[in-house]
Amino acid sequence: MTSKITKYSIVIMTLILGFVSHAQQDPQYTQYMYNMSVMNPAYATDDESTISAGLLYRSQWTRSVGGPTTGTFFAHTKIKNRIEGGLSIVHDEIGDVVKQSSVYADIAYVLPVSDNSKLSFGIKAGATFFSTDFNGFVYSDPLPDPAFAENINRTFPNIGAGLYYFTEDYYLGLSVPNLLQTKHLKEDSGLVSEASENMHFFLTGGYVFNFGENFKFKPAFMTKYVGGSPLSLDITANVLVYDKVEFGASYRLDDSVSGIVNFSMSSTVSIGYAYDHTLSNLGRFNSGSHEIFLLFNIDKFGKGYDKSPRFF
Repeated sequence: MTSKITKYSIVIMTLILGFVSHAQQDPQYTQYMYNMSVMNPAYATDDESTISAGLLYRSQWTRSVGGPTTGTFFAHTKIKNRIEGGLSIVHDEIGDVVKQSSVYADIAYVLPVSDNSKLSFGIKAGATFFSTDFNGFVYSDPLPDPAFAENINRTFPNIGAGLYYFTEDYYLGLSVPNLLQTKHLKEDSGLVSEASENMHFFLTGGYVFNFGENFKFKPAFMTKYVGGSPLSLDITANVLVYDKVEFGASYRLDDSVSGIVNFSMSSTVSIGYAYDHTLSNLGRFNSGSHEIFLLFNIDKFGKGYDKSPRFF
């Protein structure tokens, strides 16, 4: 039993100290194109008849001790002409030790650029609730590590901003979800005892190529940058058949390859799944990552409608 606790503690410490040395990375998503509201407050559909909502759950590095898990929720809709608003929530955990929840309200202004293209400006504002539980840690040294001497419970306000240019066929987005560089960081006599959260920059894009009425090819990309960490790049290629079944693959630079599939159950509900196979050295310690999402398009007027699939 003691050996298991020791192993668990070492893995958790390694993960936490990784945040310290490389600056904290926001949760990552394989199906980012369907989770855009969480990353970019400017994301908009500009559809006055529908409330768009989604749930996503990700289990990172399955079967590794203390592997991160992430859950997200978003909902947004057109409020009035050119104004779209919404809510986004992200809950992230590392084992049973580190928990972080972020709750944001989003508002976007959608400006027509041409007959079939629009540019949206968005901001998000809210708070992050950060807590740790170091109870039960077992140390190999005679004295406890001061970095884990006491639990942390803190709340940090934050704001974010973004741009989103879109047409029926493609989109480009640029966003910084956390403009305030909140400090989970404390230094005493040169010892770092908490992590910090730096700004994360996201550049996203996607295109829909129509090859006939029942076949669509959908390449997409996401680039993420945070100071002190390597550049993250995801490249995805999906195929949509008969507006019902979508499948494809994704590559994350120097990290993983993924398989993706999702189904349009009705004009209201879609469900999707992705599996990541780890290519880095971490692959020796886990059996991959799993991600599942549910998307809802809710008719605000209750009249029923025929709605084309949500491409992005």
